[in-house]
Amino acid sequence: MKIKALLFISIFTFLAACESQPKITATKATPAPNIVVTTKTSEEQLLRKDYVSTVDKETHQYFVYLPRGYANEPNKKWPVMLFLHGNGERGNGRDDLDYVISHGPLYEAWVQKKDLPFIIISPQLPIFTMGKVPYIANRTRAQIPQRLAEGVPAGDPFFATQGPLKPAPLVTQADMKKVAPLLPMGWEQVEQDLLGMLNDVQKTYNVDTSRRYLTGLSYGGFGTWYFASKHPELFAAIAPVVGWGHPDLMEPIAQHQLPVWAFAGGRDTSVDKKFFYPGLSKLEELGDKEVRFTVEEDMAHDTWKRVYARDDLYLWLLAHTTK
Repeated sequence: MKIKALLFISIFTFLAACESQPKITATKATPAPNIVVTTKTSEEQLLRKDYVSTVDKETHQYFVYLPRGYANEPNKKWPVMLFLHGNGERGNGRDDLDYVISHGPLYEAWVQKKDLPFIIISPQLPIFTMGKVPYIANRTRAQIPQRLAEGVPAGDPFFATQGPLKPAPLVTQADMKKVAPLLPMGWEQVEQDLLGMLNDVQKTYNVDTSRRYLTGLSYGGFGTWYFASKHPELFAAIAPVVGWGHPDLMEPIAQHQLPVWAFAGGRDTSVDKKFFYPGLSKLEELGDKEVRFTVEEDMAHDTWKRVYARDDLYLWLLAHTTK
């Protein structure tokens, strides 16, 4: 009896213990929350690239700007812009190279942190015979604009303008042969170097070869016309700023139906707007279907400051591709 009683008590105790345990019931699995992985947009980069010049057989450097987000999209092809600076930024392509940052799209992208979606190639024209020009001989590194860690520096003031607004006197294509040279001495002398830079950048970086653009200011504007006339097939559109194009350069540009947007300053006493018309008229005469010409009538030679600070030029360039 004692054994039976003990057995009964043990079974009762076991059942009571089981009853007191929390019941485990099957429940539908709760889906894991969506995990959002955020990747920080890569910062823009300004790189120095070595090249051996065909002019003096020595090693020099040029700038390559990689836009914001470039490193995040290894499969994306980016538009490329070749920018030719003005006369005041010439140098030896080594310790002088920073002068190239002073103006134009590279200044806007790097110093003013304008979000330009281009790989920008920015070479430096050698000084050649220009070493005694006062604004080159007397310049100092203090004039070179600096990129700030936070924010952007105040922009350069515009040149003071003088004189009334006035129409451009007529200059014919025949007049141009008498009064104006084909182009000032400069970028035509480094044509092979520029081709080499373009080829090197295309091999090294993710370039959309259907969206190559060419622009330049002042001496670089003249250089833009020249280089486009020699290699019109390379570019989807060009934008010479305060540098006119000689009528004799226009035939290859028209044959390739290269879109052109030229800019002049109405009060520019260095590069008079009157000299733009013969070349642009020649382009239209030869059948180029997209020829734009904007004269900032209130501006002097530094019209480029307004042109490159706005968005419309960059949007216009990006709207064009080579076939």
